[in-house]
Amino acid sequence: MVHAHDPAAGAQGGGVAQQAGRPPHRCLPGLGTGPRGAGRRLFEAFGPHDVDEAHDRGTARRGGGHPPQGGEVVGQERRLEEQVLGRVAGQGQLGEGDDVGALFLRPGQGREHPPGVAVDIADHGVELAQGQPQVLHPRSVTAATATAGRRRRRWHAADVTDATVLDLAAERSAAPGAVRPVLQRLVEKDDDLLPRLVDGRQLSELGRAVVAVAEASNVLGRLCVADPGAVGVLAQLELPVALDTEDERSLVHSAQLEGLRLAARDLLGMDGLAAVGSSLAALAAAVLDQAVRFAADGAGPSGLAVIGMGKLGGAELNYASDVDVMFVSGQDESPAQARRVIELAGEMFRVDADLRPEGRSGPLTRTVQSYQGYWGRWASAWEFQALLKARPVAGDAAVGTAFAAAAEEALWDRGFSADELAQLRSMKARTEALVDRRGLTGRELKRGPGGIRDVEFAVQLLQLVHGRYDPAIRSRATLDALSELGAAGYVSTDDVAVLAEHYRFLRTVEHRLQLVEYEQTHAVPTSAEARQRLARVLGFADGPEASAMARFDAELRLRLAEVRAIHERLFFRPLLESFSGVDAVMAPEAVERRLAAFGFADARRTAAAVEDLAGGLTRSSRLMGQLLPLLLDWLSLTPDPDLGLLGLRNLVVHRHHRAMLVAAFRESPEAARRLCLLLGSSRALSEALSRNPELIARLDRDEAFRPAGRAELVAEARLRTARASDDEARRAQLLRLRQDQFVRIASRDLLDLDDVGQVGAALTITAEALLEAALDDVRRRAGYEGSLCIVGMGRLGGGELAYASDLDVLLVHDGDDAAGDNAA
Repeated sequence: MVHAHDPAAGAQGGGVAQQAGRPPHRCLPGLGTGPRGAGRRLFEAFGPHDVDEAHDRGTARRGGGHPPQGGEVVGQERRLEEQVLGRVAGQGQLGEGDDVGALFLRPGQGREHPPGVAVDIADHGVELAQGQPQVLHPRSVTAATATAGRRRRRWHAADVTDATVLDLAAERSAAPGAVRPVLQRLVEKDDDLLPRLVDGRQLSELGRAVVAVAEASNVLGRLCVADPGAVGVLAQLELPVALDTEDERSLVHSAQLEGLRLAARDLLGMDGLAAVGSSLAALAAAVLDQAVRFAADGAGPSGLAVIGMGKLGGAELNYASDVDVMFVSGQDESPAQARRVIELAGEMFRVDADLRPEGRSGPLTRTVQSYQGYWGRWASAWEFQALLKARPVAGDAAVGTAFAAAAEEALWDRGFSADELAQLRSMKARTEALVDRRGLTGRELKRGPGGIRDVEFAVQLLQLVHGRYDPAIRSRATLDALSELGAAGYVSTDDVAVLAEHYRFLRTVEHRLQLVEYEQTHAVPTSAEARQRLARVLGFADGPEASAMARFDAELRLRLAEVRAIHERLFFRPLLESFSGVDAVMAPEAVERRLAAFGFADARRTAAAVEDLAGGLTRSSRLMGQLLPLLLDWLSLTPDPDLGLLGLRNLVVHRHHRAMLVAAFRESPEAARRLCLLLGSSRALSEALSRNPELIARLDRDEAFRPAGRAELVAEARLRTARASDDEARRAQLLRLRQDQFVRIASRDLLDLDDVGQVGAALTITAEALLEAALDDVRRRAGYEGSLCIVGMGRLGGGELAYASDLDVLLVHDGDDAAGDNAA
């Protein structure tokens, strides 16, 4: 028998940090399962925030949420009948045979893409109701006794008080249609259980535990009914379930019961988010360790270590997470033992070994030396990012220790370049674009804007930038690392507090979603019924002005928006504080490292430019002081951040330009974002915008930047040349018109509003119009009466000019003698 480690830290509460101006939120805990293949697998998303809001205000309650915390219920049978009669339920109904289904899924096919890149974002609708809706009638003592059927035991008349307590508890729960049949079946199976579920005129601790798991998870409700040991586990939540290592079946069963215990503690608010995550990770590690022992029995040499990656490595596992692993051997690289480990542990967890070098096509097992060779020559930026979480979790301790030392050396003894950082940010942007294309923005808790990955990604990037020089910020767990970054001054203390609070909230919502059926989902359901259940499990309550669902929806929108806003300015806000000398905590060398990592090659010149910007913009507008970190973030995403910063400074140093810039930014942050992209992409465009700052105000309007057509251009060019007094003025007018068209064409090109063909056609039309206007002007002023024609050659003739193309032309006239040639 072995025990999975049960951390004491966070045993009470684990609530989210309170934010100024908002009631403190605590989010309850949970567990779930979802079909995958023929069976089901345990654990992948968790999150314990105890939601702490008063019932009459519709905010989340303390502690266990919806199971009654106390108070008499006897005498309320009529009110209960009025509330329950005709109520449509059907969520989580038990089958006739009390089928539970396996809590563990068969091994999945794994990932083909780096962490954080969801090429297939599952959205099963998170349908909480699996059965057909049924009409439930109140089960008062008389009704229960009269309708007890051939296959059911009766709720005895002598137990009227206890039965009514249970009835009301089910009705007041987040999911009456899921809780009531679980309570009924349990009591029918065991005559002695009913008094144990009730304590006087309220639920007992055991009763609260049963209701908590049944309302949150259809899977755990079925487990409580089907497994004779489940109630005993819920009755002693302080005692870990010892893993039975006698054989594989016993190991699976005992791990299943320990998972039930951890979920119940989570849902009752006994453990905080960090404690739940580390407990789940410890359970997975213990199962993997025993799987290694089973696999080594007569299956070849020992010396195999299992390396936890992702949330397993960070000891922050979800209930339905993939258990990401890599295998390292002392000498023998045969994959047989590792395959057996995956097979055995796969009965309980979604074991995924695809983060290994070369993914599925690479060897399943490598030696430490083989890993080192790969990291030194072939590893991509995301693979080093993944090493931030790498931790030996099972198997040969000496081999695991050697791997950990080698991984730290590979990660921290190298610099992390601006190009690598840009790759990671681009990868994340593609993921968000995919979320948006699938219509999940605002519902996708993990990968969408303002979601869980916004926090995790920002923390990991800052670790990669500064961790080489500062070992104090290398923690694997996200919340620990965020706290360390704040203590070291890399993130402001205010931002740390808000991000930590919102991260706990989002992880809790994610856990509750996954607990329902243990499905690996991160999307809030579209169904109002499913969202109402989710909101009530989280602790939100119906009120006179808004339902629990409406309150949850509003809270989620607010938190996603705040996380996104902080994420976008996170990397540069501390730099500005350091430049200004206000609350400056970052050392000069740390400032230079961050600027270099985000593509600003000349730290000193960048610092001077930022100081000019900070002075010019913040004196003009307080809003600009808040926007400046975001401007730097946008500039860092351009091909040449230094060029963009110089262009922005050139605009700001002129008082008239600065006023126009502040006005444009105040009206449209999108214009500001687009300006940063243009300034950091083209020197010619940057100079053109500097000469024509009035164009900036139109940057947010796509149609305002559409190039003029040929006829319009010819007319405008003729008008300008006719007004000019001499050849120099005429050339200047045509150049100015060409420059205006260039800004329009290049801007639409860089903003992906036009494709290559459209850009080439627009450049060609501009050239043709200017040539025609110039020819007409020359003919008019020279008094030439013959016929002239300009024939385009090369790219001009093909209608596919590039920005720097020559205009290859032939001049054709109708003269047939020397005089005609000279005149033409």
